[in-house]
Amino acid sequence: MIGYTYILLCSDGSYYTGSTINLEKRLMEYQAGLGANHTSSRLPVELVYFEQFQTIAQAFYREKQIQGWSRKKKEALISEQADKLPELSKRYTKQ
Repeated sequence: MIGYTYILLCSDGSYYTGSTINLEKRLMEYQAGLGANHTSSRLPVELVYFEQFQTIAQAFYREKQIQGWSRKKKEALISEQADKLPELSKRYTKQ
């Protein structure tokens, strides 16, 4: 069964990442206030990015991966600047 990973932009400027088997239905649920606690208090939301996978398990895996990313890394993905992802993945420490 096909799965989707998506990123929503909430009205307060925050991002919400999720996964589903029916993207259109899930977006309607969010707009009706039936989504996650994070989104229901930050309406309206806007779909700014999504990926399609062969299975919902793959989509869920990708969701968890993206949820661990920094805001800058998510914004690079949203703006289709994948070339910036490796650099944004590096962790710097002060010496």
